[in-house]
This record gives sequence, C-alpha cells and structure tokens, in this order.
Amino acid sequence: MSPEHAPTITAIVLAGSRGPSDPVAAAAGVSHKALAPVAGVPMLARVLDTLASVPRIGRIVVVIERPDLVREHPAFARFQDRLTILPAAPSPSRSVLAALDHDPAPGSYLVTTADHPLLTPAMVEHLWTHQPAEADAAVGLARSETIQAAYPDTRRTYLRFRDGAYSGCNLFVLRTPAARAVVTFWRRVEQDRKKPWRMIRLLGPGLLLAYALGRLTLPTVLAALGRRTGTTLAAVEMPFADAAVDVDRPGDLALAEAILARRAGAASDAQGAV
Repeated sequence: MSPEHAPTITAIVLAGSRGPSDPVAAAAGVSHKALAPVAGVPMLARVLDTLASVPRIGRIVVVIERPDLVREHPAFARFQDRLTILPAAPSPSRSVLAALDHDPAPGSYLVTTADHPLLTPAMVEHLWTHQPAEADAAVGLARSETIQAAYPDTRRTYLRFRDGAYSGCNLFVLRTPAARAVVTFWRRVEQDRKKPWRMIRLLGPGLLLAYALGRLTLPTVLAALGRRTGTTLAAVEMPFADAAVDVDRPGDLALAEAILARRAGAASDAQGAV
C-alpha cells in the first residue's frame, strides 16, 4: 500500500440505543436500531462495510451499550479484526469522548452513526478531501436544494441561514487534538439538536437575533463556535442527497431500502453494459 493510501483515520460509529420508544427498533423487534435490517442486512453492518472499504480508514470503533451484540452477531464476524467495541455512554457526545479517551495513539477521526445505511466510500472521501487543511474539525452538510431535488417528500431538519438551508449528514471529522473541545461543547447542546435556535443562543444574543431575522450566515456561526472552543472549524458541502438520509422513522427505512434497490439495479445495468 502506497503511503498516500495508508490508513490514517480511526472511524467512530455511534450505535447506542434510543430506548424502548425507538420506532425503528420496535418495528424490527430488536433492542438497538443499529441491528434493524435494511434490505435484509443490519444497518450497522452496512456502515461497517463502507468504512472497511475506505483505504484511509484503519481501526473502526463501535460504541454500543452491549458490545456482545456486535461481537456475537454473525453479520459482523468479517469485521472483527478491524473493530474495537466499547460500551456506550449516556449521550452521543460522551460516547465520542469515551472513544477518544480509549485510543492509545490519538490521531484523526471520522465520526458517524449506525443509522446511516446509505453511507458510501465516495461520501467519506469527499468529506475528507474537501476539508480545509487548517481545520481542526469539520462537518458534512447537504443543501436543502440537493435533498429536495432527489427526495421532495422526505422530512429533514434544516439549519436555515442567510446563505442557504442545510441538513446534517451524520458525518464529522476530528482532525486534530484541539477538536476535543468541540465535542465537549456539543455536550451542552446535543439535547437541542432539533432546535437550532437553542444551540445558537449559546453563542451569544447577537447571533441569536441575527438568526431570528434571517441574517445569520453559516461561516459566521462556524467562526463564533471556533472562538468559543479555541478551534478552526469548517463545513463541507456534500453533493450527495443520500448523505442526509438517516433512518429515524419507519418511513426513512422504506426510503433507504428503495434507494439501495435503485443502486443495485444501476450496478446490474452497468455490469450488463460491459
């Protein structure tokens, strides 16, 4: 393997349970949404398959309340030599911090979630290669126009700024040790992740007013958060509508399965054309 393709990133996959009220887990009859099948394959296995196929990713850390669910499940057997499985903490941010603390040789990290079965190597590569060199941390975001053009009926939570509306893609880069401060700050706001104004309020009344008036821009928010955490932050625009489709509801599951079927059909057509 050439040096430029040698593994340089540790991937962290958040697979914790949302409790008995999780509609996807309940519908599938499993304890964790991560184990719910998407087109016959546990969604966590789909995420791991993608991450394992990205050359720059080395170790993969899965954070879940019961590590035995991953160790003993046959769908994950082929990944065991790449996996470190850790018990989940009470919240996503604390689970990320636990994974960072467990690493004997801290480096750069990609953080994603188990409910992202549409994740592809191209998405990971795009995020990594388009982050600015000076960024301590980066987040992948998809514009509303990109998502609505592909899936006009899908329901997403958008962060609305003067320069556009964006949806999260459950993809984050923690590139330097300084990025830990961003995760620590996230602990304060993660319970309000569906209410952007509450998150922005913590950055100051001026920014909250600008957001309420529709004048706030994404770069302004990133700069303010960077000052608050002592970091340089970046947002990477993701040109993939699928990157913003995670599985939170049974309707999302149906959409994900339809997308996977379409991908399989396109791959079959491409093979037949060769």
